[in-house]
Amino acid sequence: MNHGSPPPASMAPRVPGYGGGHARSAPPPQRGPRSRGRGDGVSDQHLPAAPVDPDQQPQHPDLPAERDYVAGLYARLDALRAQTAEQLAEVRRTRPTGTHQSRFERDAFATLYEDRLSQLWSVENRLCFGRLDLQPGAEEPRRYVGRLGLSDERGGQLLVDWRAPAAQDFYQATAAAPRDVVRRRHLLTAGRRVTDLEDEVLVAGEGGTTTGDAALLAAVSAPRTGRMGDIVATIQAEQDRIIRASDRGVLVVQGGPGTGKTAVALHRTAYLLYTHRERLARSGVLLVGPSPVFLRYVEQVLPALGETGVVTLTPAELYPAATATAEEDPEAARVKGDLRMVDVLAAAVAARQRIPARPVRIDVDGTPVALRPDAVASARNRARRTRKPHNEARVTFVREVLSSLAQQLARGRNLDLAEERADLVTELRENVDVRREVNLCWMPLTPEKVLAQLLVSPERLAAAAPRLSPAERRALLRPRERATDWTEADVPLLDELAELLGDLDDSTRRAEGRAAAEREAELAYARTVLETTNAGHEMVSAELLADRFSVDGPVGTVAERAVADRTWAYGHVVVDEAQELSAMAWRLLERRCPSRSMTLVGDVAQTSSEAGAHSWAQALQPLVDDRWRLEELTVNYRTPARIARVAADVLAAAGIDARPPTPVREGEHEPVAVLLDATDPAATVLAEVREQLPHLGGGRLAVLTAREDGPLGAGALRRSLRAALPARTVAAGHDDLDAPVSVLDVRRAKGLEFDAVLLVEPAEVLHRGSRGANDLYVALTRATQRLVILHAQPLPPGMDVAGR
Repeated sequence: MNHGSPPPASMAPRVPGYGGGHARSAPPPQRGPRSRGRGDGVSDQHLPAAPVDPDQQPQHPDLPAERDYVAGLYARLDALRAQTAEQLAEVRRTRPTGTHQSRFERDAFATLYEDRLSQLWSVENRLCFGRLDLQPGAEEPRRYVGRLGLSDERGGQLLVDWRAPAAQDFYQATAAAPRDVVRRRHLLTAGRRVTDLEDEVLVAGEGGTTTGDAALLAAVSAPRTGRMGDIVATIQAEQDRIIRASDRGVLVVQGGPGTGKTAVALHRTAYLLYTHRERLARSGVLLVGPSPVFLRYVEQVLPALGETGVVTLTPAELYPAATATAEEDPEAARVKGDLRMVDVLAAAVAARQRIPARPVRIDVDGTPVALRPDAVASARNRARRTRKPHNEARVTFVREVLSSLAQQLARGRNLDLAEERADLVTELRENVDVRREVNLCWMPLTPEKVLAQLLVSPERLAAAAPRLSPAERRALLRPRERATDWTEADVPLLDELAELLGDLDDSTRRAEGRAAAEREAELAYARTVLETTNAGHEMVSAELLADRFSVDGPVGTVAERAVADRTWAYGHVVVDEAQELSAMAWRLLERRCPSRSMTLVGDVAQTSSEAGAHSWAQALQPLVDDRWRLEELTVNYRTPARIARVAADVLAAAGIDARPPTPVREGEHEPVAVLLDATDPAATVLAEVREQLPHLGGGRLAVLTAREDGPLGAGALRRSLRAALPARTVAAGHDDLDAPVSVLDVRRAKGLEFDAVLLVEPAEVLHRGSRGANDLYVALTRATQRLVILHAQPLPPGMDVAGR
């Protein structure tokens, strides 16, 4: 094998909704400076590239030594890659014997080395980014910090993983509380070469500067790429404290625009996987993001941090059996998100457990029997007393009904019931008329069938939802031809119904029991493999090996199985833009994580959904009462103060009580307002896009509108801009982030950021729904450099922007 080539492609299938693509793949090695880009937070990928002629620039006296040390780290990394690649090749060359154990052992070791090789390739860019100089007398005088831990051949520590306790001082030490740190050094690199150093002196009397803002300011000012990068080299103290917080209970991270909420959530995910590897490797981590475009935006971050086993889904994807892509009316979304829907759905299921109004006569091969209302009522009561879901309780109902009919059949034929019961019950089960009438009383049901029939029937809704107003019931109704056009708001309802209904077939539960027993056997053997060979060495757990391979061959990783299993219980759940979730969605997530180990990040001032949160207390009270803790991010790394002030004024004018975060920079460009041409507004948008493109410097521009449809909607503007501008200048759709220009409605832009933003008709954004002011606040805070307001209608209150 060529050890200098990228690792082999993963053999695992892609998990739908996965942020990182293949479960075991890693990005190909980077041969030079990585593309620069970031999201909510400060990406280390923005740090300055090497000067054109470094020898002509003033150099730090330690620069040659640091270059040699980092070169040595890369040499060690290359050696480990080669060693692991050879181990993998050796395993693949081995021909297993015919026993299952030998095949399992071979595949287990292949999995182990594939995972390790993937991790080693993922850390190519900015392998080492910092150094700590410690107080005299410390066990180690200096400590290098980077993307993963590296040791030399004798076990000596060369590089400390940024998530390790020993690296915490790199983020937390200050001049006021130096924590045994004398100096913190930032290493700026391009490819494998150290280009510059920046020192922060924390103890008086040492040489060097006293600030460490160059790396941070370079990152916040760099052009965006349409992809978020990790911020591992520039994590700030308030962010690091949250990243390393305990995984117990529900942690809410409240932060305004640009405070790094998403970056913190992703880095916290990587930290928890590092700290609680064995437990989370067994149960998995779920990351919920607001939209597919958002998940694509952040999909490179976790793989760059060496983590590819996280399930990433949108709220619309949390019910595996249905694809929810249709748009929802805001009022319908509000009603569907209300906890009153729990009773509505329970009533809809109970209504399917019917008692006939009068006896139903059935002929069973010439012998008449009657399905009597009292016998059906008795059977229904017995079934309900089992407290099992509808489909599972149906087994009791059918047994009781058939028992009653068998007694009648025995009397009609003058047979001994005790001796003939089994044959009589079999005959009844095979009778078409009996099966039809029993099913009419207690039909086996699916969630999709119950919800579809409920939403198209005014009569069913009226019977199941007496607590809803007539207007609310009308909002829920949809045309029969759209009965199964599922929306994001339908997903929690389908999941709730799945709980109420249970499995259709009892054989499913029996199969689950057998699978659990088989898994225990596989785990036991996996542990034996690792213990007897001593090859695991923290690179892979027995759970991972057992999850990847079974008696019958590959069954998928934890993440692959979890994403397809509605009943999977995750070890930890991370939710971005958590303020958007409805009360019904929170019930769904509680089922996905019974331990309630969650990290929730968001900003209630940005809530767009009619069913979303007005406050964290209101959102979480049904989930955990008051047993949650709050952390706040207070610094805005994205939005310049010149733009942030406009956004804050608009929020205040709308009467929304919020404390906007403090920007770290003033910015160079004042927001400006441009009047739209009354006869051809799209021409004004085109002219302004052309005006802004030369200023992007390789960055990204967004045209934001109130909605996707309409003459000035994102769809129409996208088409007109694509027709007028050179090919590949404008994104083809709202989920395309690679082109220089994206055209999006405001709600799809949530969580994203761009160098320049053209906001079209802010008054339309403001007046679209009761949460219009929140949407406008979101739109105004997406820009990192320039904001242009394009309008024909009067500007909203508080938007004091000079015209051009």
